Amino acid sequence: MASSEEIQTLILTTLDTQGNIENTDSLRTADGAPIPYLAVVGVLNSLASKQMVTYTTIEKDHYSLTAEGNEIADSGSHEAKVFNAVDPKQGITIAELTNLLGPSAKIGQGKAFKNKWIKKESDILIREVTSIVDLTQQDVLEIRETGTHSNPATLKDLQSRKHVEKAKLISYSVSKGPKFSLTIEKQATDLTADMLANGSWRTLTFKKYNFAGNPPQGGHLHPLMKVREEFRKIFFELGFEEMPTNKYVESSFWNFDALFQPQQHPARDAHDTFFLLAHLTLEHLVHVDPATSSNFSDMEYVNRVKEVHSHGGYGSIGYGYDWKIEEAEKLILRTHTTSVSSNMLYRLAQETKANGGVFRPAKFFSIDRVYRNETVDATHLAEFHQVEGVIADKNLTLGDLIGFMQVFFEKMGIPSIKFKPAFNPYTEPSMEIFSWHPGLEKWVELGNSGMFRPEMLGAMGLDPDVRVIAWGLGLERPTMIKYGLDNIRELLGHKVDLDMIQSNSACRLDKKMGKELVGRDAVIA
Repeated sequence: MASSEEIQTLILTTLDTQGNIENTDSLRTADGAPIPYLAVVGVLNSLASKQMVTYTTIEKDHYSLTAEGNEIADSGSHEAKVFNAVDPKQGITIAELTNLLGPSAKIGQGKAFKNKWIKKESDILIREVTSIVDLTQQDVLEIRETGTHSNPATLKDLQSRKHVEKAKLISYSVSKGPKFSLTIEKQATDLTADMLANGSWRTLTFKKYNFAGNPPQGGHLHPLMKVREEFRKIFFELGFEEMPTNKYVESSFWNFDALFQPQQHPARDAHDTFFLLAHLTLEHLVHVDPATSSNFSDMEYVNRVKEVHSHGGYGSIGYGYDWKIEEAEKLILRTHTTSVSSNMLYRLAQETKANGGVFRPAKFFSIDRVYRNETVDATHLAEFHQVEGVIADKNLTLGDLIGFMQVFFEKMGIPSIKFKPAFNPYTEPSMEIFSWHPGLEKWVELGNSGMFRPEMLGAMGLDPDVRVIAWGLGLERPTMIKYGLDNIRELLGHKVDLDMIQSNSACRLDKKMGKELVGRDAVIA
């Protein structure tokens, strides 16, 4: 490969003899090899900074054949192979054609039928014409020779059939600059004390420095963060404490087992949950990114969880299966922030024990990301936010949960709600929360709620008279409704409109917001 100095000399001498270079693709090294455009642009930028040349960029689409396209160019298209395999007099069975051509048989049949080259009678393929012209082979040959095709529709068709792939070729048109010369004057890059002392700086040419830059823009709050802050204000107004939620990788124990969710539950399957894979360094023979964790500080608690799963306790008969700690040790991306709630309630039990059995009522909330192995579409992501609230106190009842839900959702601007019995592995009773949809004249789901089971709380060490009520909903759906987005991928991911992020309005969960929430066909759970 030519050096930068050789490319500089080639460009300058070519400009001196020809006056300009229409396309740098025409440049060749001494041995006739083309020069890569990245090497050319590096030299051009250097010469342009000295005002020795000026240049403009030329972009051109170039089409090349894939491996399949080259095979078609050499031996003919799939449909032509099918036609040629059909005996002009006796035809050929589909089974015989498949044995003869392999994958080409299935691919070529459809195109041959479409071109009306062959037809099917019973199980026999027979010819409809006596001869054919293999236009597909001609087209790919033209592209191989010229890098393009005269018919854009043909190019598009061959791309869709994976015969052709497109690339963008970049070259440059070069002209002489105001300070063009065949010799390159070395420019000084630093102003030194010696230059100032002896005055040599007056006769030197200094390299230009570009001190200009784009003016910095201030940051912009994402719509999700604005709605999230409104939820946080509601929780703080009601006296809640925010839970630490920065533990995105969680053990299956805290995410499932501590919540009395059986190890055979479908949610613990790889189709619904992201499990971590271990990475082993051969040099040290250690797992730097483990797939499991056995770091359980309280094995007595773990054994109580095992006992209540396997044999029951606290008024329950359990699930009656052989609970395995190996399943509990598996690391996952947490599927809900209830894993944080279970950890906080365990800490509350430990705090009660340390205080001589004196229980402190608590109100916790969290708003953070969770992960599900979901198929991404307009309303679902594999990563989303969950809003969760938990209240722990003695002798709480289902009526306390219903009453608090009415207060909470009224602060969101949703005054009319009702409840429907539901099932959750870790709450009993459980309720889905609904609000009236005036547009559709029906009730739509807002979230989920319930009272944590004694099998969960008793194993933690909380007193039997301590009850915990909890509820949760999503963050993305209310945000989409507030800002008029129909596709969740416009809110998160590579399709986000940055102008929307910069210009979206402030968020306020007032009564108007509440009408929006119940005035659309949306589920906010």
